[in-house]
Amino acid sequence: MNEKMSSENHAINWFEIPATDISRAKTFYESIFEIEMHEMEMPDMKYAMFPFDPKNRKVAGALAKSPFHTPSLTGAIIYLNANPDLQIVLDRIEKAGGKVTMPKSSIGGNGFMAFFTDSEGNGMALHSNG
Repeated sequence: MNEKMSSENHAINWFEIPATDISRAKTFYESIFEIEMHEMEMPDMKYAMFPFDPKNRKVAGALAKSPFHTPSLTGAIIYLNANPDLQIVLDRIEKAGGKVTMPKSSIGGNGFMAFFTDSEGNGMALHSNG
């Protein structure tokens, strides 16, 4: 293990999901996860932040709209936490404007996974223990 890495560090500490329409993407993710996202603007960039606890932050992220963010089905796959059962989230995806592309599938002792396309055309994934 690299001496600069510790058990407190994680491979991912921030993620950005590209959006062409930040309001539509925000509505999509708020609908499927039943959360509230807060918007933030910077020059040439708009964000809708996923909820996180700044005191206990392990991994955080946002929807992002900028000239540097292009939705894609072929980029990196981000597995979003859908505990306790990803089927609950999966059942909301199509109603919110997305598409389920792989149903809930067992990954043995590691729980379950599923793939979907969000309202912006990003290929995304879900993971849950149940």
